[in-house]
Amino acid sequence: MNEKETYLECEKPWLYWLLIVVAGWFGAYTFLLRGGVFCNAQTANVVLFAIALGSGDLKKALYLLVPIGAYFFGAFLSELLGKSVKKLRLLRWDTILIGFEAAVVIALGFLPENAPDQICQIVLNFICSMQFNTFRQVKGIPAATTFVTNHIRQVGANAAKFLRHRDRDSGSRLKLHGTMIFCFALGTVLCTLCIKFAAYRAIWGAAVLLIFIFLRLCYADRVTEKELLDRVPHGH
Repeated sequence: MNEKETYLECEKPWLYWLLIVVAGWFGAYTFLLRGGVFCNAQTANVVLFAIALGSGDLKKALYLLVPIGAYFFGAFLSELLGKSVKKLRLLRWDTILIGFEAAVVIALGFLPENAPDQICQIVLNFICSMQFNTFRQVKGIPAATTFVTNHIRQVGANAAKFLRHRDRDSGSRLKLHGTMIFCFALGTVLCTLCIKFAAYRAIWGAAVLLIFIFLRLCYADRVTEKELLDRVPHGH
């Protein structure tokens, strides 16, 4: 197999589509049920942290360091473990992470309604950071699986390039990033609908998707790509 022309299962579009559906699910869940916040990225928290410092509200500033710290630690740990797990030659770090995410999401669904919202927020901050740092490129194209800001920018930029040049690459990138935005919105819609029927257990819908991804990646690691466990995904 030519490494430059082939991609691992963990780099294929179907996986990124499902992961960003999960991210949309998380966003709707925490915003509607767990504190009215988004857990997928930290830009807003950094802004609020700076405002708190500027306003002299040190208590709030210190509080905001908790989700920011969780996001930092998630990236740090995923980078550290990703290199170590590889030596075991059993499963890829990507696969193990998805299994861990599924277990965590199932556990969050058991939290009682009156549990502090910060528990869910911080835990999701942590796993979103690990996911963002682990899954970096879909078929060689940089793509985030936890938020859509850059996807929106890429749609605009590639739409302009496609109109100007009518080139295949811009068209493919436009389609990819547009699909990522659609899938994120789909996850948000599905979670919103599930909340009406399942309330705080609605997060288990995301767990179903994660379990499906985990099983597919396990099959790839142990069967179809067993001889490729040493190959490093693009972007790492």
